[in-house]
Amino acid sequence: MEVFPQRHLVVTLCMSLCCLWGVLSMPDPKYRDALIQIEASMQTGGQVVLDEDEKRLNSRLLQMKQKEVMRADFPPAMHFFKARDLIKESPLFSLLQKVPKGAALHVHDLAMVDVEWLVKNVTYRPYLYMCFTNSQSIRFIFSSEWPKLLPYCSPWVLLEKLRATTINSTELDDSIKRNLTIFTDLDPDVLYPTQDVIWGRFEQAFLAVLGLVSYAPVFTDYYYQGLREFYTDNVMYLEVRALLPEHHDKTWALKTYQEVTKQFTADHPDFFGARLIFTVHRGVNSTVMASVVEEAMKLKREFPDFMAGFDLVGREDQGRPLWYFRNELSLPSDRGLQLPFYFHAGETNLEGSEVDQNLLDALLFNTSRLGHGFALLRHPVAKELSKKRGVALEICPISNQVMKLVDDLRNHPGAALMAEDHPLVISSDDPAMFGSSGLSYDFYQAFVGFGGLRSNIGTLKELAMNSIR
Repeated sequence: MEVFPQRHLVVTLCMSLCCLWGVLSMPDPKYRDALIQIEASMQTGGQVVLDEDEKRLNSRLLQMKQKEVMRADFPPAMHFFKARDLIKESPLFSLLQKVPKGAALHVHDLAMVDVEWLVKNVTYRPYLYMCFTNSQSIRFIFSSEWPKLLPYCSPWVLLEKLRATTINSTELDDSIKRNLTIFTDLDPDVLYPTQDVIWGRFEQAFLAVLGLVSYAPVFTDYYYQGLREFYTDNVMYLEVRALLPEHHDKTWALKTYQEVTKQFTADHPDFFGARLIFTVHRGVNSTVMASVVEEAMKLKREFPDFMAGFDLVGREDQGRPLWYFRNELSLPSDRGLQLPFYFHAGETNLEGSEVDQNLLDALLFNTSRLGHGFALLRHPVAKELSKKRGVALEICPISNQVMKLVDDLRNHPGAALMAEDHPLVISSDDPAMFGSSGLSYDFYQAFVGFGGLRSNIGTLKELAMNSIR
């Protein structure tokens, strides 16, 4: 039940009285209080009723947040790479790590596991070869015999042999680690001055990880570790966007994902489970897209409960817009088949471009959720439609900041959307790439950066409940 069931009527009345009395005398404080309460009730979690224990916790939480907001080095106003250690040391962050966070609904398969685990648990396995690319990155392949040369890459070197001849193996490990993530201890604004530069580095890191993870024995261990890292961070359910390995049968890959998920839930009975969103890079042509959509429909029939749906991934500004693939994306509905869409849309600040229309097109294709939706405030029709239909935005604060869509997270569109309780969920996109993990860092940025001093424990509860809805 709403605190103010006739909210709009109350607002209109208060504004009328304020205008009238503003001419005659000081506005009545009770109408001011009413307006403040109405605004507070409209924010995410503003309608949540707290019990006595929650009220006590909320009081403590707000005291901690007050200290955080008053800091000279306020983390949400800083680049995450500079703020990460400050957040990690924060008592408020420690508390948020213990909070149940519901579901992580926007996570990519190749960036869900800490790179430290990849280096220590994968790169020390036998039969692993590495080469150095012309673009100052690295590639990996597991092979029982010497692999064929890759274009634009140095001759392969057996990593086991390289380690045996390396004086400082820690330095080698650190070097590999730097190639598997875009996190840096250097000044990120100097190292990554533009979106083009950081997206280029981002995609190179993905290709480096791919060679490690697509090896079948690693594939199962890696995914199990990913589930473990989110579970440890009090996430109870995942939907993972997966680029299914090209050199494996996709049915095998999906079946493996499903079996590992079953094993993990058996080992952790309080974990609700996970599902997969099958993805393709948005740079493909129409012919490839048609065959991929056909394959997605087939996999959805084979794995109706485990495969959630379909999405396009890759840099939105440089990929083809959704409308370009309108014929291919219409295939499921033309045939009367169910293939839910979970489209990335609005991960851009190129206002008025073809790509900027992806939000409206995603809604025209009945997307189940909107990935990122950063540009939504510039699209009042899409904003109204998504709210009316209950199409949630998957907001990824750290990702949007690191990928140079916004500098200060207090200015993120998510702050305005939370203030009016727009349907949204908080997720972490590619945590391993950004030097974060699970969901807690992004929850911190949303709770402190988006919510300011007004968001409270009701906000955290509502965000978790939104993710389950």
